[in-house]
Parts: sequence; structure tokens; C-alpha cells
Amino acid sequence: MLSTQNPAALPDAATLRRLCQSLAALDAVNSPEPEYRYYTFNPHWDQGEALFEMSDGEGDQMLVLFREEGCCINGYLDGFDQPDKTQVTRGLPEAFDEFMFGEPVNSIGTTFCLWYTPAHGWQTGVLPADEDDGSDELLSIFDGDPATYTDWANEYFIDETDRDPIAEEAVAAVYAHQPLTKALVSALNSELEEWAQLEADLQEIGYPYDFS
Repeated sequence: MLSTQNPAALPDAATLRRLCQSLAALDAVNSPEPEYRYYTFNPHWDQGEALFEMSDGEGDQMLVLFREEGCCINGYLDGFDQPDKTQVTRGLPEAFDEFMFGEPVNSIGTTFCLWYTPAHGWQTGVLPADEDDGSDELLSIFDGDPATYTDWANEYFIDETDRDPIAEEAVAAVYAHQPLTKALVSALNSELEEWAQLEADLQEIGYPYDFS
């Protein structure tokens, strides 16, 4: 189980970045309306920085900052106590200080924090005494298993609609960073019609596609 108790199970920064792009591309396909997407990715968030965001629209949020030094995850779960931020970030590399103590993280809040550097792998600060920070709820999507996204998306996007179920094989292809084709998109969202919007979204995400 992925959590702050088991950070070594998370993928390295480069692998995680590719997965974050894949998740954002999958949500762009499944939800032409941006306001209903859980996952977004901005490869040009700031100079030398990329940002992945998960937001459920009900208060839970996770931000992942990517820099050449590695990456840093800030998680906030509504209803969980916020620990002393100086404790959960103890040992945080200076490269991530502005991210963790600036905006938008400062306004969102922090219930857990993890960071990765090539020299030391995944690390976290001092964990809460009760050892339950809810991190497993948000980090589970990073397990690299296409079934995890497929099961969630079929419930979130497909339940109570007439859409065909999302094919796990198509999700696996996106996890493998295969270029999105019209056939692959149709296996994910058989009703998609906003091709120009999707093309623009994929360009923003930096995910490969070929709709010719």
C-alpha cells in the first residue's frame, strides 16, 4: 500500500512524471469539461517546474511539483487534522521550500508531504503520532496498475450513463505513453466529439497523439 508509511513503494520522479501526464491525458479524454476532471498536468507551471494536481472538488487535493532536483508531493484531505507543517517537512530540500511554504499550498493546507531526490529516494518528515494521515487514499493512484484508474473512472465517469465502459487495455496503453489515436480515444470514451478541444488539452499536457 502506498502511503507515507511506505514511501519506497512510490515510483521514481521520472516514472511518476510520465504517469501524471498519462492520468491527465486520460481525464482529458474522459471529461471534455475541465471542471469535472480529477487530474491535470501543467509541464510549464513555472520556469523549470511542472505541476500535477488532483482535486476531487470536495476539498481533497494533491499537488506534485517536478523540478530537476526531483519532486515533492503535498497532500490535503478534508476532515483530517493538519499536523505541524515544520515537522512533516523536516529535512525537506531547499529546492522545494517555496512550493511547500508558498502558494497555492499554503492556502490549500497540508496533511502529508513526501519528496524524492535521486540521491536519497523518497523521504518524509516526522509523521503524526497516530500514523494515520490518509495518504494512502490519495497516493493509491500512483501504484502503476491500469486497473486502479479503470475501476475508478468507470464508476466516476460511466456510472448512470449510457457510455461504453472504459477498456483497461486502452488505459494500459496510455500508461505506457503510447500516442493517443482516434481508435485509442474511442476505446476510452466512445462518445467523444470535441477533438479540437482534446488536441489542445494534449498539447498543454505534453502527451503524444496522432489524430491523422
